[in-house]
Amino acid sequence: MSNYLNDFFFGIYPYLAIVIMVMGSILRYDQDPYSWKAGSSQLLRSRGMRAGSNLFHVGIILLFFGHFVGLLTPEPVYHAVMTAATKQTLAMVAGGIFGTLCFVGMTILIIRRLTDPRIRATSRPADIMILLVLYVQLILGLATIPFSAQHADGSSMIALANWAQHIVTFRTGAADFVLHEPLVFKLHIVLGLTIFVLFPFTRLVHVLSAPIKYLFRSGYQIVRRRS
Repeated sequence: MSNYLNDFFFGIYPYLAIVIMVMGSILRYDQDPYSWKAGSSQLLRSRGMRAGSNLFHVGIILLFFGHFVGLLTPEPVYHAVMTAATKQTLAMVAGGIFGTLCFVGMTILIIRRLTDPRIRATSRPADIMILLVLYVQLILGLATIPFSAQHADGSSMIALANWAQHIVTFRTGAADFVLHEPLVFKLHIVLGLTIFVLFPFTRLVHVLSAPIKYLFRSGYQIVRRRS
């Protein structure tokens, strides 16, 4: 039974999650384009918004690219400049710093959303849910650092990277790489994939359009008529 669950969550579920994310996002944009937004609450109350939002976004963006590069860089590439142990140490330090930034920012945003009556009243259940899911995912990510430290040779990092690289290249046997890894790593991966599933149904969709919007928007100028 445990082998079956391992094969499902780490061999099949990644592809299900990606398909749901892609197809769900396309359908949402086609059927309900006006809901494709972050729904900022800054107009209701700006206190705490700037600090929390900046820390959260800087932290999570750096964590995303850190995971992307760390998991998908083949061993021969980084072995040219560092060992697996050095790469793991770098990942632990960077992940700890970026994760702490994100954690502080998310804590501010969650407290603000849950304790401010005006913001709480205008928050949809999905807004609160996805924020709490991301918060749990971040805590799980930070919790993996002590477990990584127990494998100073980088063996866990190599196993997880092999899993990710087998998934993105559609190779069989991906689930075998995480079979004997600590539970906290598995929970972190499964919840991360679940966030992909939730993506099209929450405010996270603005991630796909915000960078394009700000890179390619044309300049504008406010012009007032003389009275």
